[in-house]
Amino acid sequence: MTANRAPRMAVVGVGHFGRHHARILSELDDVRLEAVVDIAGDRAAEVAAECGTAALDTVEALAGRVDAVTIAVPTEVHAAVATPLLTRGVSVLVEKPMARSLEEADAMLSAAAGSGAILAVGHTERFNPAVAAALPLVRSPRFIEVHRIGAFPSRSLDIDVVFDLMIHDLDIIATAVDSPLDSVEAVGVPVLSDRVDIANARLRFETGCIANLTASRISRDRVRKLRFFQQDAYISIDCSEQRVEGWRVTPGGEQGPAIEGGKLTVEAGEPLVKELSDFVAGVRTGQPSRVDGHAGRRALALAQRVAEAMAAERDRTAPLVTNEDGHE
Repeated sequence: MTANRAPRMAVVGVGHFGRHHARILSELDDVRLEAVVDIAGDRAAEVAAECGTAALDTVEALAGRVDAVTIAVPTEVHAAVATPLLTRGVSVLVEKPMARSLEEADAMLSAAAGSGAILAVGHTERFNPAVAAALPLVRSPRFIEVHRIGAFPSRSLDIDVVFDLMIHDLDIIATAVDSPLDSVEAVGVPVLSDRVDIANARLRFETGCIANLTASRISRDRVRKLRFFQQDAYISIDCSEQRVEGWRVTPGGEQGPAIEGGKLTVEAGEPLVKELSDFVAGVRTGQPSRVDGHAGRRALALAQRVAEAMAAERDRTAPLVTNEDGHE
């Protein structure tokens, strides 16, 4: 497509997240929202009516009608929906986690590379104005502490909290810490569902940086905070409030070192609007999105390392099963 033409777009899956995708895309000036797609016909019709577009019940019906799509279907079918579209040259923004496995993620990357389509992954927190303002200040952190805590949801219960919530922060940390992972310790507990609902992970990178992350979906409170500690500096991000504080030690004069800093200027905005605008710009210009497929795969790989560490810890601490005569 040419940079002068508004891309023709569709949203596949208009449940909780997809409905917001459709709303925003219908309001952007440089987009033509051609259709919304959902296997629930009544839901597709409702969202289509709200957004002034067509309702379809199959992805195949989009053939020849769109330049790009956003995908907000369950994780288990991300690759099945995205890969054929990418192969045909349709650009895709897929919600996180990118796929169920690294193999599926690699297939999506290969399809995009083969056709020249843009592949982006919906790590919306990277577009949070507070995160965007703070990341340029993070240099060689030594310790990172993260708390991402919320109430029990009615959605995303097909995946562990690591892939639902913690993966946002794994993406941010991977962006801030340019180093291979050395080791992972993690524990997870299924509390209100048959998936892990609360998890803690301790990541050690080869630089020596340690990141301690807690993610929970069983709290009454809502907390979205990251803290970075580095040589002579401390940076705090509150994603919910879109607030950043930065403090640093300066040499000072006769009185000795001094601590300077405070709140940073952050221009508030809706992260999903910024994410979708970034994707649309990439579709028009051919430039990669801020969170491209490779970044999505990197976050997925970290999340899988955490999940593997949780499974190893669960196996290590599992009680022995004995038979009636007392033998294992």
